[in-house]
Amino acid sequence: MTAALRPRYTLSDYLEIEQQSGAVRHEYVAGEVFAMAGGSVEHSALASTLIGLLFGHLRGGPCRPHGADLRLWIAAAEVATYADVVVVCDPVERHPASPTHVTSPRVIVEVLSPSSERYDREQKRLYYQTLSSLAEYAVVAQDRRLVEVWLRRAEGWEHRAHGAGERATFGSIAFEFEVDALYEAAGVG
Repeated sequence: MTAALRPRYTLSDYLEIEQQSGAVRHEYVAGEVFAMAGGSVEHSALASTLIGLLFGHLRGGPCRPHGADLRLWIAAAEVATYADVVVVCDPVERHPASPTHVTSPRVIVEVLSPSSERYDREQKRLYYQTLSSLAEYAVVAQDRRLVEVWLRRAEGWEHRAHGAGERATFGSIAFEFEVDALYEAAGVG
């Protein structure tokens, strides 16, 4: 028995699929297209709360927070995707073939879901870390009070975990927050 080959798509094919798909979002990974699952109430609450905190902190400056509708292009990995929370600073750089895809995020945050936790922690993190503009990548757990941050350093990426009673920091945008306050404001855990 032979395995069926998956169809290969160009970025133009993917953009057409996205335009026609309505509410369903897709991720493009080196010629393959995957439907992205929706999140839980807790997932949405955590992402929305973090965007709100970031909005207040960044208001009036050169950086802005964005939600899961912002499209990202990762050239080194040939990946077009969405993240739960993204901070982009001026000047915003975009993919020349798809101006709706930003290529210069400063901070990216994924809220972990049971179905995507391993991917977000491992492969997707590695994709994101190829972006030269990225200073911090973070994951926020839904099932416990935990925010993990990977910080870009000259010698590589440094990982820090922040739990209940602690503060998490995104140094590149001078943003610090209490882990408990994030979860309490979101009504989670």
